[in-house]
Amino acid sequence: MLEGPDRTGKSTQSRLLARFLKARGCKILHTREPGGTGFAEAIREILLDPRHDVHPISEILLYEAARAQHTHEKILPALKAGVTVLCERYTLSTTAYQGYGRGLDLKAVSVLNKIATSGLQPDFTVVFDMPDSLFVSRGKKLKADRLERASAQFRARVRRAYRLLAAKLPRTALIRADRSPEEVQRELREKIAPALGLRP
Repeated sequence: MLEGPDRTGKSTQSRLLARFLKARGCKILHTREPGGTGFAEAIREILLDPRHDVHPISEILLYEAARAQHTHEKILPALKAGVTVLCERYTLSTTAYQGYGRGLDLKAVSVLNKIATSGLQPDFTVVFDMPDSLFVSRGKKLKADRLERASAQFRARVRRAYRLLAAKLPRTALIRADRSPEEVQRELREKIAPALGLRP
């Protein structure tokens, strides 16, 4: 799983990593959350639409509904078939954004994550991290979605949460994303390859 705050380069890095893994003979399912299936992508559109004012409880329930569909329709069948799943965001995002960011009860968030995933845990998670100043500069050319329009205070809580979780969770690595894409990708491969029995 590739995790981290908005605009840290998860999509770019996951595409590069998927290409790297496929070139080494790995069967890859490259997917994302919220999304990954038709139903989950429809929920994504609602969640990220800046025209909506979404209550935090409604927000987390929609995320978990999308996750449940994605997990059972896409991820679990792929794993059963021996395919390596490379996913942009998973349960750690919900803990960081809705738990720490929105202030929802962390135990409740954990329970909802377990229900949506049937207890599935990632084998390895990479968290990308960068200062908020880069979020602002990288967003000048982008159209901000609903989450990206949240306050700087909200983004700070989310970033602190990711750093805290990356430090205490097993099989989780923190990578600085305030470098060139090539440098970030190089370290990402170094972190991921051993878990798959590959050379970086």
